[in-house]
Order: sequence, then structure tokens, then C-alpha cells
Amino acid sequence: MSSSGPVPFAVVGSGWRCDFFLRLARMAPHALRAVGVVTRSAASGERVSTAWGVPAVRTVEEVLRTDPPAFVIASVPWAQTPVTVRELVAAGVRVLAETPPAPDLDGLRSLFSDVGASGRVQVAEQYLLMPGHAARRTLVREGVIGEPTSVQVSSTHQYHAVSLLRGLLGVDREPVTVTARRSTAPLLDPLSGAGWNPPAPPQPRTTTIGLLDWGGRSGVYDFTDNQWWNPLRARRIVVRGSAGEIVDDAVTRMADPASPVTSALSYRRRGVDMNLEGVDLDTVSFDGRVVYRNAWAGTRMSEDDIAVAQLLADTGAWARDEGPEPYPLAQGCQDHAVALAIEESASTGADVTVADEPWA
Repeated sequence: MSSSGPVPFAVVGSGWRCDFFLRLARMAPHALRAVGVVTRSAASGERVSTAWGVPAVRTVEEVLRTDPPAFVIASVPWAQTPVTVRELVAAGVRVLAETPPAPDLDGLRSLFSDVGASGRVQVAEQYLLMPGHAARRTLVREGVIGEPTSVQVSSTHQYHAVSLLRGLLGVDREPVTVTARRSTAPLLDPLSGAGWNPPAPPQPRTTTIGLLDWGGRSGVYDFTDNQWWNPLRARRIVVRGSAGEIVDDAVTRMADPASPVTSALSYRRRGVDMNLEGVDLDTVSFDGRVVYRNAWAGTRMSEDDIAVAQLLADTGAWARDEGPEPYPLAQGCQDHAVALAIEESASTGADVTVADEPWA
């Protein structure tokens, strides 16, 4: 949160992600304030204004002039994102680019060449800010399991999963070699972003598994189509270290030279049974101490909402010169370059190495 009042931001684009950001501003008006949306058509602008009470204009110049935002979110289709980012940087504004910042490797290289040195572009990668992942990352950084050596993620896809792998391993943009394969098998898929579907026979669903080798540290990428929504496919995360491991919410390490022990990450949630504090995640604790505290308590946000809201607040602090860069363009480019390598290796059956990119 900022001592300077709610962070004002604007959005370019009117799709479902735009609605996501505007909804968070409505849920946390003490911290976030949406000042305008740039839409291509008057009809889209009218829909946004009616739904969210936010002014809609047609150009970046208008949204910057009317009620100047601290930063602008480029929330447009993949192919349009680098175009919009360049336009915003040219206008002298700080930018939060949706993931990925460009659709392909050439696009990433071109975008970074054009705006990387400006220092004005961050990327909207929120997964490391989700409460469980943030708590795990805290324990890893404290050395609870020793030096992190490998991470396995079966949860989300592409650049998001790569961000988790790199963040929990503590690797930056050093070279990585990817070996990936795909397989297809039948799977019931009863829930998607469109809602629950009537019972139907299992349908072919593809699983992509990749081994990422950073030369001494490794990652395993494991994702099945629609795994975000499908209740028949759990989300799993394993962080292994030189002195223990974290498996989901179980943390195993040595209490003394002859005593391995396992402790749980414990989530305190408000509103359970006769608790009348509201309906929120409160804290995540480990061995009797709090390792994560929800800064958005009272808003009734989901854990993904909490992560995105924190990213917006952190971007606002950076834009106001009150905090560090939350997720620089170079990091977002590396995430997607590695994600593209996973897809290429799975398609060709050959190893793919990501190294010597301009952002590295």
C-alpha cells in the first residue's frame, strides 16, 4: 500500500483482463483507483463505463491528459501488446505489460531492443505473489531447506510456470537447456472458464512435460490442457534443496543431525465456523511464526486476486519512485523465451537452449 493514496492506473484494452483489473480497483478503492480505459470502439467504451463507472476514451493521449495515471496497463491481444507498449513508452508513461510481452522470440528481441533500455516497462506476472508460493519462496530464501536444487511445477502453464520455476530456484537469466515431450490421453473435463459442462465422455487432452537444466539446478514443467480449471487434476509443487524439501504445504528438513521433521504451512482463514472477522485469507504460518500476511484482508479477494492486486500496488510504488521494479521486462522476456523453448522441444523432439538473448 502507498502512503500517497490510492494508486491511479489506466488500461488500454477492453477484454476480460481489463475487467479483472477494474474489478480489483472496485474491491480495494483505498489502494487502487482506475482513472480511464482506452478502447478501440465507442461501443466497447460504453460497456466498460456502464459496468465499472470508469471513463472510456479512444486514445492514449486522452487517458493521460484527463486524469494522469501513475502507470498504464497494456491489456490487449498478444500480437498488439508490443505495439501498445512502444506507444506508451514513446508517450513517456510507465507501463505494465500483460503476459507475454510479445508473442514470439523475434517479437521479444525486437521489443526489448526498442524499449528495454527505457526502464519504463514491467510485466504483469503475478504467480510468485500468490500467498502459498510467496510463503514457500520466503522459506527457500531463509535457507530452511538449504540451497534450492530442483523445482517441479504442475499447476499453471508456459511463462507463468517458468516464472515459478526460476523464482523458487533463484535462477535469473542464465542459459537453460530444455528437453520436452507431449502425450495425449482421455480425460473428463467437467469445468472450464465458461462454467460447468454436462457429463460427457472423456476427451483427448494433451500433457506437456519438460526438463529444464540450468547446469546444476533443474526444473520439471508438467501441464495438462485446462489444468487451471479441471477439478480432476490437482496442482502440485515440489521444491527440493540440499537440506530438505517442500512438497505443496509440507516442509521437511533436519531438526538436528539425526532427526528429520516435517512441518506444515498453516493457512488461517477468516469467516470459518463462528469466526466473524470476514471472509479472507489472513496469514500463512510455519512452525508458529507468520511467513505471509495478507495485505488485502477485508476485500474478500481470492488468492489469485490478492496476487494481481499486490502486483498493481507494487507497480504503483515503482511508478511513484517509492519501491523497486516489481517484474522488469527482461524477466518477462526470459519467461516467455523459455516457455517457447518448451513448446519447440515438445514439437521437434530435440533439445532447445535459451542463451545469449539481449535481455540476458
